[in-house]
Amino acid sequence: MAAAGPSVFLLMVNGQVESAQFPEYDDLYCKYCFVYGQDWAPTAGLEEGISQITSKSQDVRQALVWNFPIDVTFKSTNPYGWPQIVLSVYGPDVFGNDVVRGYGAVHLPFSPGRHKRTIPMFVPESTSKLQKFTSWFMGRRPEYTDPKVVAQGEGREVTRVRSQGFVTLLFNVVTKDMRKLGYDTGPSDTQGVSGPSPPPGLPL
Repeated sequence: MAAAGPSVFLLMVNGQVESAQFPEYDDLYCKYCFVYGQDWAPTAGLEEGISQITSKSQDVRQALVWNFPIDVTFKSTNPYGWPQIVLSVYGPDVFGNDVVRGYGAVHLPFSPGRHKRTIPMFVPESTSKLQKFTSWFMGRRPEYTDPKVVAQGEGREVTRVRSQGFVTLLFNVVTKDMRKLGYDTGPSDTQGVSGPSPPPGLPL
C-alpha cells in the first residue's frame, strides 16, 4: 500500500526577543503570546512567556537587552491565520506601579531561514484630558484586557493610540511539508515559482 502524502505542514520557530528602544523609560520587561487561526495548533514549545526586567545599556544606543528565548512549533492544514507574535512591554511609573509601555505584533516569517524584525510599539491613549489626568493620578493607564486584540482588526479602529518605542526580534524558521502540500515558501526555492518541480525522490 502506497504511503499517503502529508496532510499537515509544520512551522518551527526559535529565536529571541532581542532588545528594545524606549528612550523615555527604563527597567522594562516583556511578555509575548501567539495569535493564530482555527486551523493551527501548537505541537511543541511555549505559547507565551515573560522576560526578566532589564535596564538600559550605558552606551549611546541605550538599548534594553533581553535576549529572551522563543521556541514553538505549529502544525496546520491551511496557511490562513498564519501565527502572529504579540508583544507587551511593561515598566514602573513614577509611583512604582507596573504600567504598559508598548504593544506590538508581527507575523512569524513565511520563509525558512534567519530573520530579524523590528516592531514599532504603541500604547492606547485616554480620550480626554480629565481621563488622562485621572489615570496618571490613580496609576491606572489605559491598557487592553487581552493583549491579543493587538493582532486582530476588530474594534481596533475605535482605539486612540500613540507610537512609542521599538522591539527587535530574531527568528530562525524551519518549515516541513509545505512544498508537498503545494505551497511555495519563497527564497529557499531555487527553481522559482514557475520553475519545474524537482524529480521525485529528491529531498525538498
